[in-house]
Amino acid sequence: MFNKTKVFFEDFKKKKFKETWVYQTQLFNNIINIKLYNRLNKNKIKIVPNYLLFVEHNHVYTLGKRGSYKNLLFNKKKKSILKIDRGGDITYHGPGQLVCYPIFDLTNFDLDIYKYLRFLEEVIIKLIYNYGIKGYRISNKTGVWVNNKNKICAIGIRISRFVTMHGLALNVNTDLSYFNNIIPCGIKNKGVTSINVETRYIIYMYEVKLLLKKNLIYFFKIKFI
Repeated sequence: MFNKTKVFFEDFKKKKFKETWVYQTQLFNNIINIKLYNRLNKNKIKIVPNYLLFVEHNHVYTLGKRGSYKNLLFNKKKKSILKIDRGGDITYHGPGQLVCYPIFDLTNFDLDIYKYLRFLEEVIIKLIYNYGIKGYRISNKTGVWVNNKNKICAIGIRISRFVTMHGLALNVNTDLSYFNNIIPCGIKNKGVTSINVETRYIIYMYEVKLLLKKNLIYFFKIKFI
């Protein structure tokens, strides 16, 4: 019988993006500092923790470290936009969107970056299938699409010393009109969608959270604490 990897779980319900970003950065740095300590003190090894956060953010646009302001369709002085330290381009966060931040040491899961990203995608593909939605990957792009044309889940991460932060944003009951102000993820020929739009039903967020936790446990062999 395999041992499950312990993960500290927190559900923030609703929390501002910047406050959450500061908090997950602290967790991220804590893991890296423990790993560095263990490298220098091999006779006094500390357990390297893992964390996972759920949250819905306030209305905000975030731009990845290699993102382009050309993908904004508004004057950046008139709307809230944060330049942040994840990969990817520009995206929107807001109410009705479930954001999941795994702050993982991938060595605890015996994963490389490629497999980690594919696992995140598979978690969402399996989740939305519960609502009769068939999700797809697109070659050379990270995320999950519906009918190969509308993105339902964006993924953008930061990684250092095999420690991850940031994560995925799944559109559940999201007001998709906010995406009209940007070229989402810098991809011009694709749109966005949500579970609500695809099913034509209001979706209970607590139910989506339960499914997401269940799938994370299955794919990553997690024990939440």
